Amino acid sequence: MNGDLVLLIVVVITALSFDFTNGFHDTANAMATSIATGALKPKVAVALSAVLNFVGAFLSLKVAATIANGIVDSGAITLTVVFAGLVGGLAWNLITWYYGIPSSSSHALIGGVVGATLLASGIKAIKGEGLVSHVIVPALLAPVAAIVVATVGTYLVYVLTRSVAEKTRTKGFKIGQIGSASLVSLAHGTNDAQKTMGIITLALIANGTITQHAGTPFWVVVCSATAIAAGTYIGGWRVIRTLGKGLTEIETPQGFAAETSSATVILTSTHFGFPLSTTQVCTGSVIGAGLGKRLAQVRWSVAARMGVAWLITLPAAALVGAVAFGAAHLIGGALGVIVVFTAAVVFAALLYLASRKTAVNAANVNDEWVGRGTPTQVRTPA
Repeated sequence: MNGDLVLLIVVVITALSFDFTNGFHDTANAMATSIATGALKPKVAVALSAVLNFVGAFLSLKVAATIANGIVDSGAITLTVVFAGLVGGLAWNLITWYYGIPSSSSHALIGGVVGATLLASGIKAIKGEGLVSHVIVPALLAPVAAIVVATVGTYLVYVLTRSVAEKTRTKGFKIGQIGSASLVSLAHGTNDAQKTMGIITLALIANGTITQHAGTPFWVVVCSATAIAAGTYIGGWRVIRTLGKGLTEIETPQGFAAETSSATVILTSTHFGFPLSTTQVCTGSVIGAGLGKRLAQVRWSVAARMGVAWLITLPAAALVGAVAFGAAHLIGGALGVIVVFTAAVVFAALLYLASRKTAVNAANVNDEWVGRGTPTQVRTPA
């Protein structure tokens, strides 16, 4: 087996691993509010989200095209650069998952690729206009749009149903939440699974397996859809807890309004090919749902922590991506990539073992919020 083929295989495995973490990191986006309100049982919620993420991955390829061609010059991309970028995204995903912070997998991936490309080929290889128009501007506008839409939607929901009996309203919106959460999961699949498709397509172009304008091979679509669905089914309970219980106490009308707002913004973005952060959109919708209900409390300290994470995602992932590329390049060839890959696996394993000391799972994800992401009592599912 030649060195280039080994590199390509490692890159594809790393990309699908990132896709897997994207799934469990972002399960909260679709299902946190439905789990928090009791509209769906935790394990049913993640299973439903996994199926719809898988289906959604087949509905559009516009975001994949943006990732493959719109952020960096594909002519300057090598397999080592793609691999290092993925390591940058993976590291940030795992760190923020451990701390229960709903951060952007999309921006982590893009940041990692940009950082590795900068070290490998310099600033000329970065498509600045594409980075600004397709990443930075949507990152600024999407959460604001979600907050506004969810605030207005929540207010209208309570106004329009104020004469409805509380029990009837709660039951009706629980049913509605199943539909709205499903729509968010479908929208998430159309946007997020494509990011991995775009990265693998970049790797195939860099390896000369396909031409720059060949499009995304079908096997890449299937593998990416499967990986993100599997990760979603695992359930990123730490992030689900923060988004469902940490920002505000969600009632069923608020949950319905938040999920509907999120789906609207995500699907609109996907239509235009913007690889926006579904996490930022869904977090903005939850904040809006808190603002839209009279006397509802938004925990701004939790929101501020998320905001800080969002601001440093791109540079932090870029730094890790650059370091990963530097280390792999210094060692050289397939060996360098394998050494960095091994280090990444060890890092992930250590972080997972550390997380078991304060485990969050389907049994305790809805425990009362006590000022931190992990419940006071750690229980295992029955």
